[in-house]
Amino acid sequence: MSTDAFDLRAVEEAIVGTEFAGCLMHFPTVASTNDLALAAAQSGARHGVWIADTQTAGRGRGSRTWHSAPGDGLYMTALISPSIPMQSALSLSFTTALAVQSAIASVTGFRIRDQIDIRWPNDLLLNGRKCGGILIDTASNPATPTQPAILRYAVLGIGINVNHSSFPPEIDAIATSVRRELPDPLALRQESFTRSVENSTKCLRREPLSAAILLALDAELRRLTSNLGPRTSNLEQFSSWISGKRVRVEARDPTPNDPAPGGYTGVTAGLDPHGFLRVLGGDGKLHTVLSGGLREP
Repeated sequence: MSTDAFDLRAVEEAIVGTEFAGCLMHFPTVASTNDLALAAAQSGARHGVWIADTQTAGRGRGSRTWHSAPGDGLYMTALISPSIPMQSALSLSFTTALAVQSAIASVTGFRIRDQIDIRWPNDLLLNGRKCGGILIDTASNPATPTQPAILRYAVLGIGINVNHSSFPPEIDAIATSVRRELPDPLALRQESFTRSVENSTKCLRREPLSAAILLALDAELRRLTSNLGPRTSNLEQFSSWISGKRVRVEARDPTPNDPAPGGYTGVTAGLDPHGFLRVLGGDGKLHTVLSGGLREP
């Protein structure tokens, strides 16, 4: 898709006062924004935001890769380093998903949960189809006899389908984009989110969504590092997948608690104190989902 140059200055002006101000970088094409952030973190950096028009080797869960057309997607990675216990850092996937959900709702008017839903812990769904995902990489300082393991840094990878008008046949039924789901782009809450293109349709600009994500993420991280800590209650208002949802758990890393490598089905039963999803399986046992994805059976 032909697109105007990404206006990095507009995003910078919108996020003044956040921890991300002054450390944004934009690239027309990269292999992976997460890889750039990881390389910077391993070289000693502790803050930064990498935004790309397209990725040639983006990664998803299970090391899935894809190629994106320029301007169709928003590909962003934030490097953060809050001094929090690794136990609290376990909630970063859902924390980031909450920020992205809030940002999409703020610029489009989509209703939280009813239209823009979170499939625990890191998939964004629009009207039941996947429109984005979160990929987190973390490193920690080891625990000591007097102190728990502390987060050294976290790389928060965010990918959102923004302007895609179609998808390959094999995923068309399960994937969507913000533009595809908008009944009327002219009804957007932020007029600057659209621009006219040659065929008189509307192409969605990515700058307002980028800024909204960083603003919401900054607020969520401030909450995480304050006395409030991570969100642990009333999460059902943001996600229909946390409680009472019949699911199939696609387990990839069997553990003593979840030994079935082929996955299992059950009904979601809320989160445990560490933020992991609990599922009442068909075997009558309460399972804790430590890894793997969720799908409708």
